[in-house]
Amino acid sequence: MLEFDVNDTMDTGDGNAQIKVIGVGGGGNNAVDRMIQDNLQGAEFLIINTDKQVLFRSKAPNKLLIGEKLTRGLGAGARPEIGQKAAEESAEEIKKAVAGADMVFITAGMGGGTGTGAAPVVARIAKELGILTVGVVTKPFRFEGAKKMRAAEAGIEQLGQNVDTLIAISNDRLLDVADKRTTMQDAFRMADNVLRQGVQGISDLIYRPGVINLDFADVKTIMENKGIAHMGIGRAQGDDKAETAAKMAISSPLLDTTINGARGVLINVCGGPDLGLLEVTTVPDLISEFVDPDAEIIFGTSIDDTLEDEVIVTVIATDFESETAMLRDQAKSVEKSAAKSSQPEKAAPKPQAKQSYTSYDEEEPVTESHESRGTSSGASYGTTHSQREDTRQEEYRAHNNQADSKEAIDIPIDIPVFLQRRKRR
Repeated sequence: MLEFDVNDTMDTGDGNAQIKVIGVGGGGNNAVDRMIQDNLQGAEFLIINTDKQVLFRSKAPNKLLIGEKLTRGLGAGARPEIGQKAAEESAEEIKKAVAGADMVFITAGMGGGTGTGAAPVVARIAKELGILTVGVVTKPFRFEGAKKMRAAEAGIEQLGQNVDTLIAISNDRLLDVADKRTTMQDAFRMADNVLRQGVQGISDLIYRPGVINLDFADVKTIMENKGIAHMGIGRAQGDDKAETAAKMAISSPLLDTTINGARGVLINVCGGPDLGLLEVTTVPDLISEFVDPDAEIIFGTSIDDTLEDEVIVTVIATDFESETAMLRDQAKSVEKSAAKSSQPEKAAPKPQAKQSYTSYDEEEPVTESHESRGTSSGASYGTTHSQREDTRQEEYRAHNNQADSKEAIDIPIDIPVFLQRRKRR
């Protein structure tokens, strides 16, 4: 039985495209709470979790507890396969919750249990309903360990197969933009801004009358079935503010991606009443220098009286001619982050393309299968360190019992060198 009911008034029925922001798991729930606190307009909010207490504490108006039979409302225990199974258990409730939306943003912190495992299921259900589905997720800090990073990468792989567009934010990038006075809340709010400003920019395009008006069909053209995406936001004041904001938007410090080679670009420029024509035209002129020469550029502007001298530029770039180039840029970013660490961790293995969390009968999460790497070639999978040590000791005792043999016998590597030399005499 569900502890929380989805508010039936979520569908306004006013004829406009309906945007829903869905936070899945702890990280996604926190992101939604911060957006509500920042008074984000133009979207409806829903949070989904396996942890009943987290739902109780949230400010979101619409909450959905999933997998109650499986988890009893106690969470997924950092196991993605439990998060996935919980979402599948509550598939009908999820379907009811997302129904009526024209576009959904699914946000989650990847690497844990509920967000990593359930977000792909939520996305699949939304896609099956014909909803434009965008994933905006965060990757864990490097110091959180290779195991969590592997789980995150596998979750991102699964999510990418079930969304129209996917945007991944690296938490390690927060270390590049933070200073000694930056609090944890401030840091995560920076990451939330990628999602918040993206949602706000798209809702402005759809709802707010602009000097150059756009509609939801334009948004769908750029974002439907386009894979990896770059979303950037820039804000600036003073001289050349539009150009400065555009440069900030195309070089978003929290993303590993760039707009280079994009064949689909959505641009929104929002400014005060004094926003000038020449200022506005500098934005698409600048961006067109980086994207594909034949890129489809959809451009819109809107006026916000509260901005006064400030300009906000939102850029969403999709449909890259070669995602390999984007992955190469991401790899360079990872190498750069690793170089800053005095003791960088070994690079995590790349997840298999078809990896999924469907093996629920396993005692350990599926990501544990990677832990077998590095064992000796003669040891079978699952052999413990103590078992291998016993084997070495038995081999050495057998060697000692062959006193009358003059032939050299391989000596276990754990025996000190001085004992090896003594044995050969």
